Amino acid sequence: MNTTTSAPNSHLPSNLLGGKRRAATRDISERRDTMRVADPRPAAPPPAVRCREVQKHFGEGDARIHVLRGVNFEACQGELTFLVGPSGCGKTTLISVIAGLLDTTGGEVEVFGQNTESLPADDRILFRRRNLGFVYQQYNLLPSLTAAENAAVPLLAAGVKRREAVDRARSLLVKLGMEDRANAEPNKLSGGQQQRVALARALVHEPRLIICDEPTAALDHATREAVMELLASSAVQPDRAVIVVTHDNRVFHFADTIAHMDDGRITHNEHKN
Repeated sequence: MNTTTSAPNSHLPSNLLGGKRRAATRDISERRDTMRVADPRPAAPPPAVRCREVQKHFGEGDARIHVLRGVNFEACQGELTFLVGPSGCGKTTLISVIAGLLDTTGGEVEVFGQNTESLPADDRILFRRRNLGFVYQQYNLLPSLTAAENAAVPLLAAGVKRREAVDRARSLLVKLGMEDRANAEPNKLSGGQQQRVALARALVHEPRLIICDEPTAALDHATREAVMELLASSAVQPDRAVIVVTHDNRVFHFADTIAHMDDGRITHNEHKN
């Protein structure tokens, strides 16, 4: 005997089946939309620094030298960004523009969403004082002050009482292995020690953006690692960023992003994560 098995719901009219399928499809779509809305992954933070087609030249006419030739560069909040490339390619000029120490010839620079060149001179200084820490290649320490006093300068400029400012600076110098040299004047310090004082000065007021020009150049292995660990720990905070100009490939493993520069332009980015 032949037996015919009916498909489930085969006795229902086709128009009703179609309506059920459409309803089921809508239900699945709505659940997917709900899952997308509830996605726990946080949105990426905006860049701490954004450079768009930045240009910088020095001199005029036949003597004009083009140093930055349309730089596009970003440094993200919560990241340690390295800027690398051959000598003379424009790295120091670029970070000087980002820090507001040099004006651009063209293009736009934003630091935490603020175009600093649009600010009046006094406001620009105040913005830089509150938000930036800069480590220069030449250190620029004040010869009449001790190491701890030099490191405390940003806090003193912000109105912090002298004893508190110096104590905070001294604590930072201890982390950098300078506990025995905190009371020494710069002319009694080695180049590497002066470099660590300059780094402490850049970090002591806990700026949102730290910019370092060759911070490990004069350091031994142990001190180099300590300095980079300190910079990396500053960078991982979600509302901060660190930019390091370096030729030292021994510290590249600390970077989240490496921006490669040549002939006044960013040629490519290397993301380590």
